[in-house]
Amino acid sequence: MADKLKVTLIKSVHGRLAAHQACVRGLGLRRMHSSAVVIDTPENRGMIRKVSYLLKVQEA
Repeated sequence: MADKLKVTLIKSVHGRLAAHQACVRGLGLRRMHSSAVVIDTPENRGMIRKVSYLLKVQEA
């Protein structure tokens, strides 16, 4: 597994559950098509799994 993951927001968070919006913000994403590199930890994996339908994930 990679030590870091690159996550990209590919769908809007507008109208989504507040918890899902919070996960996206917690991953460091602000607007559509923005990307962030996050450390591969169980906490970040959980947030990514929760909002996987909004994201594209790559190894960085």
